[in-house]
Amino acid sequence: MTSSTAEVPVRIKPLETGAVLGQTMALVALTTGLFALGAFLGRNTSGGWAIAWFVAALAILLSLNVVAQRSEQLAVGLLFGFGLLLGLAVAPAIAGYASADPRALWEAGGATGLFIAGVGAVGYATRRDLAGIARASFWALVGLIAFGIVLVFVQIPSGALVYSVLGLVVFAGLTLYDFQRLRQTNDIRSAPQLAASIFLDALNVFLLLLSLFGGEER
Repeated sequence: MTSSTAEVPVRIKPLETGAVLGQTMALVALTTGLFALGAFLGRNTSGGWAIAWFVAALAILLSLNVVAQRSEQLAVGLLFGFGLLLGLAVAPAIAGYASADPRALWEAGGATGLFIAGVGAVGYATRRDLAGIARASFWALVGLIAFGIVLVFVQIPSGALVYSVLGLVVFAGLTLYDFQRLRQTNDIRSAPQLAASIFLDALNVFLLLLSLFGGEER
């Protein structure tokens, strides 16, 4: 005997991408606020402490990638700690720019917001697969790091300017890809990891722009 009512398969509706977007960007904003707090608190610290804070921040970032899928609350806590420690790590450098030309901080901050908003919007909206751009940007970043090491020991005319401009191109590619990943995911547990990636994109763009805007005064 068959049932008089046919069984209709239940379709589970995925979490709206907008919810992941909102959660991720809220985490980015809070992490940025904690970074600013760390930069303020650590403005008078020595270079040795800055290195220690950076190592601690790196360890927390690695831990975040491990626990992200296990405990969202712990991942969020690690993300916030990462932002605070990274602020402490770069505080001496930011304080140096602030003492030379405070206006450069505001200019770099505003330009960073426009950069991330514009590039991020393109990455979020595009339907083209940006994985190739991400791979190319990663290897370009490796080359950029090597170039930065060379600049420490070799005086190259306009080397700092070239480094900053190339860095902005590299992080434009990484930002495009991170925002495309943000659109493609519907797992809210990925929000802390995505927020960490976007925060790092924004931070590096800010530091590169700060180098450009404050270069003459330094």
